[in-house]
Amino acid sequence: MIPLIYIFKVGGIPLKSQLLNEAYIFIHQCYEELNKSEDDLKNRLSEVNQQILLSGTYKHTSEELEYGAKVAWRNSVRCIGRLFWDSLHVIDQRQLDTHEQIYNVLVKHIEYATNKGKVRPTITVFSPNNVRVWNHQLIRYAGYETDEGNMGDPDSIQFTKKCIELGWEPKYGRFDVLPLVIELNGETKLFELPDEIILEVNIQPPTIKSFDELKLKWYAVPIISNMSLEIGGITYSAAPFNGWYMGTEIGARNLADDFRYNLLPEIADAMELDTSNRSMLWRDRALLELNTAVLHSFKASGVTIVDHHTAAEQFKRFEQKEKRIGRPITGKWSWLIPPLTPAATHIFHNQYDEQELTPNYFYQKKPF
Repeated sequence: MIPLIYIFKVGGIPLKSQLLNEAYIFIHQCYEELNKSEDDLKNRLSEVNQQILLSGTYKHTSEELEYGAKVAWRNSVRCIGRLFWDSLHVIDQRQLDTHEQIYNVLVKHIEYATNKGKVRPTITVFSPNNVRVWNHQLIRYAGYETDEGNMGDPDSIQFTKKCIELGWEPKYGRFDVLPLVIELNGETKLFELPDEIILEVNIQPPTIKSFDELKLKWYAVPIISNMSLEIGGITYSAAPFNGWYMGTEIGARNLADDFRYNLLPEIADAMELDTSNRSMLWRDRALLELNTAVLHSFKASGVTIVDHHTAAEQFKRFEQKEKRIGRPITGKWSWLIPPLTPAATHIFHNQYDEQELTPNYFYQKKPF
């Protein structure tokens, strides 16, 4: 949809501004949903108009920022967990102006969100445009190219090389937590994360003891840190956010994809499966056991996680609530269907409007 351009006059000269237009639309939506008065709306639009005309931009109030971050989750077409969009805890840190301050706040985000395993959906928003966190997630494992082949997470190889260039000492293990790389006003600094704030779960199924030999684990909280948050024409280039894991994200993708940890052959060996022929469906059996192990291990450790069937039912409730309110239900089908038994969920049999509404979270070009 091409938005309308509202025309404002400065000294009798018409001024066309995409930012004014997007701010106008957002403020209207925000104040309507928050049940603000007409006078509040008019006064705020006047303030925003003046800020943009004088400085070329405007600043969201804390209330607008909180609303915008929550609605961005509600509008995320790739997310199956949107039922809980209004529970997002929004931390406003736009005032920070040093790398060290930003790092300390990111550490606090990890601690707060982890909550000893009782994961809390959280977002921390930094000053727009001049802050970037280079990491894909605040916690992620390193990847290495060695003479014996890849080690660790192959998806992290490029970023790991960059961390080494910036002075990080590689450990060449299978599950080495990467440092944070923070960019502020074009200057980049690297920070190690304290071991004590990172909660990890050892992956062990309830029945197959030979899994112990694989020494598998995964971190408790997925905190996406490379996407921007766009609210009313303002882009926050650093706004790390998290929910909790759906089991298949770990068991059917991170640990199973052949371009990631590619563990299905090892799982099959541990289960003593016949891998001589694809028609034996050994990959399917290994995949199911690995996903069972992930769910069992997280629950046994007291760490929040959801299975894909429950997540699909929660998404159905989200769809029903949005329909009752009269809001459009958007979604990207290929992302919403779980990678394990998708046809057993209602999502597989539905179609969705893929339009990306704003506010929203968007991918950014890599800074390295």
